[in-house]
Amino acid sequence: MKRLLSQKEIFKFWYPLSATWLMMGVEGPFLTALIARLPDAIYNLAAYGIAYSLALIMESPVIMMMSASTALVRDRHSFHKLRTFAYSINLIATLMMICMIFPPVFNFIAKGLLNLPDEAARLTHIAVAFLLPWPASIGYRRFYQGIMISNGATKRVAYGTIVRVVSMGAAAITVFTFFHVDGVVTGAASLSAGVIMEAIASRFMVNDLLKIVKAKEGTGEKLTHKSIFNFYYPLASTSVINLGMSPMVTFFVGLSRNAMESFAVLPVLNALVFIFRSFGLSYQEAVIALINETKDYKAIRDFERMLAIAVVAGLAMISLTPLSDFWFIQISGLSAELTSFAKVPLIIYTIYPALTVMISFQRGILVCSKNTQPITLASFLEVAGVAFTLFIGIKYFDLVGVTAAIIAYIAGRILSNLYLAKSFVKARENLERQVS
Repeated sequence: MKRLLSQKEIFKFWYPLSATWLMMGVEGPFLTALIARLPDAIYNLAAYGIAYSLALIMESPVIMMMSASTALVRDRHSFHKLRTFAYSINLIATLMMICMIFPPVFNFIAKGLLNLPDEAARLTHIAVAFLLPWPASIGYRRFYQGIMISNGATKRVAYGTIVRVVSMGAAAITVFTFFHVDGVVTGAASLSAGVIMEAIASRFMVNDLLKIVKAKEGTGEKLTHKSIFNFYYPLASTSVINLGMSPMVTFFVGLSRNAMESFAVLPVLNALVFIFRSFGLSYQEAVIALINETKDYKAIRDFERMLAIAVVAGLAMISLTPLSDFWFIQISGLSAELTSFAKVPLIIYTIYPALTVMISFQRGILVCSKNTQPITLASFLEVAGVAFTLFIGIKYFDLVGVTAAIIAYIAGRILSNLYLAKSFVKARENLERQVS
């Protein structure tokens, strides 16, 4: 049955999820600001950005576990089936991470593929080793956070993220103040400490909800490992493709003009833009849960449109005003030279958060319709669009690497949005028929 939603109801459900992503968005600027104030800032910022990109690839198979858990866990049987699946994916991701830190494998990536200078490669290797717990911790907590969301306990997701941010901040300040280590160690070790503590907190906070879920005996079609795989692998493939984009961008940037300056500036730019993207990233799980509960497509669409306008306006207040100098120099700790590299790419980047809101809405509707295959194909097109744009921009227009990267990100995302449009319309029509 359809239940009409007010914009206030959507906001109350969504804002704890948004606060979660926003708090995670604070991590990047905070850590890059610390690293920028330590010796050898350019190499350490570059290594931190590269190591983080590599860790995201290892994390990519588990990143959609929250959406899967929100959509699929309804009773005792589905909980046990998806938990076994989730733990298996976590183990595989961790083993992949371990393989990557072996010197022959890492040297092939760092020197053979990314063409990193020796010092940048050394620092990146250290950072990747410190990020070893990252994938499994993320997968573990996202599985349980999905259960919180589907049961309406979105504030608990935010509480877990408070634990993460506080733990990360405490670890970073401790290492920064009392230990004389490379800046990249401060960043990577602090990130790992944060996600481990968040995973532990999430497990404790979901206990009472698990009792409710386990008490339910499902009456519909039973989940099987095969059905879970068929549902999940397009989502996981999407994450692998999307997160694999970062190393690809790193490779192209390494071939461009001002490569090291671009490497240093990219994590700072991405960290700032992520704050505004976070409002859209958090909307996907809200769409899934609210559509499943109320079927009120129109209200959820209207909220998406207002959100897209708001995030662009918010970022424009920084990118198009003197606040950009304040952000880069005073908050991020960049030099005047690096700030000059960052300002134009940030202006170009301003539209990107709105595209994130749009694609989260599209994906959420498709997940609700159990049609996840187009999401994978759209992601493949996005990566192909980014690669093509980077190649043209660097080889034929001789763009500075960071500028080429931002233009490519936007071009690829627009291509993905356009591809999803057709499948999205069909899913919306199916949804409307179900409630008519």
